[in-house]
Amino acid sequence: MRIPHVGERAERSLTITTDHLEQFARLSGDRNPVHFDDAFARSIGFDGRIAHGAVTASLLSAVLGMDLPGPGSVFLEQSVRFLAPVRPGDTITASLEVAKVRPDKPIVTLAAKITDQRGRLVADGELVVLLREPR
Repeated sequence: MRIPHVGERAERSLTITTDHLEQFARLSGDRNPVHFDDAFARSIGFDGRIAHGAVTASLLSAVLGMDLPGPGSVFLEQSVRFLAPVRPGDTITASLEVAKVRPDKPIVTLAAKITDQRGRLVADGELVVLLREPR
């Protein structure tokens, strides 16, 4: 099993679509009108409908499971702060950086950032991951 080193980084980008919001609502049951109704979202202070926070944060899972540390990685903890809304049409980039590697166990702590196409930080946080190697 390859253990990543402190400072190692990976990222992925995704353009959020209305189909992503609809698919997530079907999966989760979350049909809050802030995600589907521009007028409702404006009435509570947004510029129009916004993506579910979990849709935004899910890109971290793609980086974690596919890139860093990669296949066999399993979430132990996830802490995410949502700092700005993400709207359909926004392209977000999720970045992970290894912050800590435990010397006694295959556990890695990753700093997480998600930015939009303007470079604005829309979310940040920390992930703790267990590394597993296929048999």
